Amino acid sequence: MDQEDILARITAMVDDERRIRDALASGQIDSTTEHERLGQLERSLDQCWDLLRQRRAKTEFGGNPDDAHVRPASQVEGYQN
Repeated sequence: MDQEDILARITAMVDDERRIRDALASGQIDSTTEHERLGQLERSLDQCWDLLRQRRAKTEFGGNPDDAHVRPASQVEGYQN
């Protein structure tokens, strides 16, 4: 997955996040369902952002961005700003 693919996936997930929030506001889903779906989405977004940062760092320091890989959600969820 190259940088453009990752950015497109992030954009799609942000759109999904809006749809989930709209579904809650319109009563199509309950707050438990919203919480579960948003949790899954946030973990996937964190993984995508991490992959994008890995690729950019490898490029910046002369490495091969294709060597970057998706890390487990449990690993990227533990990162702090």
